[in-house]
Amino acid sequence: MITFTYRIAQLISYLYLKVFHRLEVTGIDNVPKNGSFIMASNHLSFLDPPALGCRVNRNLHYFARDSLFTGPLGFLIDKLNAIPVNRGQLDLKTLKLTLSVLNSGHPLLVFPEGTRSPDGKLGKAKKGVGLLVSKAKCDVLPVRINGSFEILGKGKLFPRLGKKLSITYGDLIPYQSLPFSENVKPHQAISDFVIEKISELQ
Repeated sequence: MITFTYRIAQLISYLYLKVFHRLEVTGIDNVPKNGSFIMASNHLSFLDPPALGCRVNRNLHYFARDSLFTGPLGFLIDKLNAIPVNRGQLDLKTLKLTLSVLNSGHPLLVFPEGTRSPDGKLGKAKKGVGLLVSKAKCDVLPVRINGSFEILGKGKLFPRLGKKLSITYGDLIPYQSLPFSENVKPHQAISDFVIEKISELQ
């Protein structure tokens, strides 16, 4: 069930992005209306999580550094479905919590690159998303976000108003169609496949 706090955050995010960054969304109908899945996107800015979730009518969960879970900010992001993660490492405790979210039928936002792009270009995938997919046995929704690096990429302290933001939700990748190669590490093979699908989106 989507909480009132989450709905308000979605609305505020959408209004800001639409008014100041002319947000354009394509392929929103590709987002499953029920059941768990992993939303896998490129990562350009701190704006990405609210941007990617503001038009999705689902209880989307995402990762946030555990050091942020203090004070008013910690209270807020906890209410907005954030999952604490230690320095970007998926430890056993975080993995169990994440799998419980997916097993409960909720979607999860993951950035296969593991961190924000330093130059706005799509980087190489880390094995984390492949590990999660293998453990949860769920489908993957590739997504491409464009413009958020120019708005608030690494090194920028304030968003550049007027810069356009666009999001493309691709076709859902069924779990059964993902590569499980015996010749390479399977988790990395899945991650590489997902990042390739993201690169094909405009």
